[in-house]
Amino acid sequence: MKWNPEDVEIFQKAKEYVDTAVIPLLPVTFNSGEMGQAAGMSEFITLLSGQLERQFKGRIFLFPGHAYLKEEVEEKLLEDLLKWESKLLENGFSHVFYLTSDYLWKSVESRLSGSVIWLPAIPMETMQEAQKVSVVESQVKQLLMMFTEKWNKNE
Repeated sequence: MKWNPEDVEIFQKAKEYVDTAVIPLLPVTFNSGEMGQAAGMSEFITLLSGQLERQFKGRIFLFPGHAYLKEEVEEKLLEDLLKWESKLLENGFSHVFYLTSDYLWKSVESRLSGSVIWLPAIPMETMQEAQKVSVVESQVKQLLMMFTEKWNKNE
């Protein structure tokens, strides 16, 4: 399920079956040397999370990407994410997964209740659409195992 009116309505009727929140973490920077890399990370994670949602429709809720400024202080970034996490857990989500290509989040994972899934961004700007789909599907297969393992571990 995604953050749109139709899926939100379905979610509200079937809340007890949707126990997992997925939040894509999307870096933004205006540093000209890193701007393209940050945009590539965001594109990759957005495509990946969309495909993941299609695979697990009815079990996960894909929230809008959490865009943040890379130049922001780590403590401020973590504080913002902890607020989100608190609200998600208060509202019945048993599992929270953060998808990112920014390694910064692995360094703060121990301070979060949720799981940070870091994947190196695969440059997609020169790929044909069919290649992009193939690469993303391959990555999602690996994520499926990670999600299933976490679910089984906590049940």
